[in-house]
Amino acid sequence: MKIDVLLGLQWGDEGKGKVVDVLTPHYDIIARFQGGPNAGHTIEFDGKKFVLHTIPSGIFNASTINLIGNGVIIDPYVLEKEIASLKISDVEVIDNLLVSRKAHLILPSHRLLDAVYENAKGKQKIGSTLKGIGPAYTDKTSRNGIRVGDIEKDHFQEKYNALLKQHLDIVHQFKQDINSFKIEGLPFAEYEQKWMNALTTLKSLKKVNSEYFINQQLKAGKKILAEGAQGTMLDIDFGSYPFVTSSNTITSGVCSGLGIAPSAVGRVIGIFKAYCTRVGSGPFPTELHNEQGDELRNIGHEFGSTTGRPRRCGWVDLPALKYAIMLNGVTELMMMKADVLNSFKTIEIATHYDINGHKTEEIPYDLTDTDCQPVYKQLKGWNSDLSQQPPRRPPQLRQVYRRKHRCSGKNGFCWS
Repeated sequence: MKIDVLLGLQWGDEGKGKVVDVLTPHYDIIARFQGGPNAGHTIEFDGKKFVLHTIPSGIFNASTINLIGNGVIIDPYVLEKEIASLKISDVEVIDNLLVSRKAHLILPSHRLLDAVYENAKGKQKIGSTLKGIGPAYTDKTSRNGIRVGDIEKDHFQEKYNALLKQHLDIVHQFKQDINSFKIEGLPFAEYEQKWMNALTTLKSLKKVNSEYFINQQLKAGKKILAEGAQGTMLDIDFGSYPFVTSSNTITSGVCSGLGIAPSAVGRVIGIFKAYCTRVGSGPFPTELHNEQGDELRNIGHEFGSTTGRPRRCGWVDLPALKYAIMLNGVTELMMMKADVLNSFKTIEIATHYDINGHKTEEIPYDLTDTDCQPVYKQLKGWNSDLSQQPPRRPPQLRQVYRRKHRCSGKNGFCWS
């Protein structure tokens, strides 16, 4: 057996969680392979809305195992709240959730550092979610991090205190007062105590050596889907650097984030929206600073599920989409939220970039510092309600799912 992969092809918020929820009945295991609580996978059904930050989106299927892989970073406090909210709705979590011992922890001081670093950047802020993602991955790569398996050791508190001291020394170098920063609306010391208390919940979860577990399950013939967070254009290596996340969001991240060989990757399902959105700072060639952009935002309800921030909106960017397909080795595409464009008489699609008079489909090395003007092709809109009748489409496209409450947009059309 091979492990299938589902990931986003834009700047995140493509609707990955909804599609994973739809596909889950066809898989035995859903595994998150990167990112942390900066993710926000929104799923709505039975009149309820759920936002998952760390837990894989397959958690709503009682017969599916959900794995938080080694490439994910975990904030115990955020995870505890997530589990509590699911339990209120009678969603079974404890029996169906596994956590890799090699997943790294986000400490309270990581979130403090995140705020300090972002504050120091001034106008050069990257739009961090302030969840401690960057500092936690920094400690991971500098070999200072604390992992889930460490909480079971006798010297955990000693290790925690040593890393906390390092972080506070950095804060003092920036001449910042820790009491001037709030985490989850709480002073640092109060949040730290809640974080420590949340370790009890993390300890109660079943922990595994996930690289062995995942490969054993593959050998046993189990069907596994790897769930990505964020989007390809936020990849630390191939995204619009430095306005990116701190992990590899592309298919190659599955190998390091779960501990599988490249040869074990099967289908790669790429999710994209019929238009583009982005949260926070960074280049966005097709962004619309006009009424059309506002209309996309309002009709599509484009507000961050993790931060609540309004998303920047623009037309679909084909050069960026082709780039993402190339990087990920995409075998299947799903287009989301086409119904948001129902009322547009004309739809524009960026087919190329104009860079200093040169027409190209290539993403420039430094999208931030390049005058990259999109070249558009106009298409006539369909001006009809897609929820009433499936739109005409070429025969090579097929409607694979139509679940009104669990797919993207109002009508729930996904395309492959």
